[in-house]
Amino acid sequence: MLVNADFTQPVIVKPGEYQWRASPSAGVERVMLDRSGAEVARATSIVRYAPGSTFPAHRHPGGEEILVLSGTFSADDEHFPAGWYLRNPPGSTHRPASAAGTTIFVKLMQMAATETQPVRIDTNDPENWFPIPDGQTCPLFTDGAEDVRLVRLVPGVRVFAGPIHGAEILLLAGTLTAADQEYSPGTWIRLPSGEYAALVAGEHGVECYVKTGTPQAMNWSE
Repeated sequence: MLVNADFTQPVIVKPGEYQWRASPSAGVERVMLDRSGAEVARATSIVRYAPGSTFPAHRHPGGEEILVLSGTFSADDEHFPAGWYLRNPPGSTHRPASAAGTTIFVKLMQMAATETQPVRIDTNDPENWFPIPDGQTCPLFTDGAEDVRLVRLVPGVRVFAGPIHGAEILLLAGTLTAADQEYSPGTWIRLPSGEYAALVAGEHGVECYVKTGTPQAMNWSE
């Protein structure tokens, strides 16, 4: 299966365009944002667990990255409310579930084989946020090849200060504008290499997840 698999093209998926599809486990649905492969695939998805739903124990050969968007996500004996960021390295296994229901942002099979340590970050904790010009940032992961963080920007500020070699954005709060378009929370944006001066925080500012391979092009030094 191929979904938005041409990474040379920009992709924007708005919440009103979500297409929920059943997973192999009852009560677990997903929106496929990009995908290359069958059930075991390189994939980026929004996944929704109904209350009391579980997914069988399974292994992640290429690792798994999760941002909990709502509810509480559980894995084995760990429980993560909305705002937690998780990285499970290649080869890790778990049995995910949610007693009360949850929605998560998930990226599969996108980690380097050299990544061996799990990551657990509570983005609700003010101590994990640092000031930057015109906002705040919560660093989540960096390895020289990619940089992942949450960013809060005041109105009118450009998301990217210069050219990038590709980026991915998930809006969490506020809005982003580009030309005559306004994007609301839940919008997912994937951008190829280029310059995106028109992409700025909306009139009430913005909070978003941002993954990029070029952190030096941002005003994000903390």
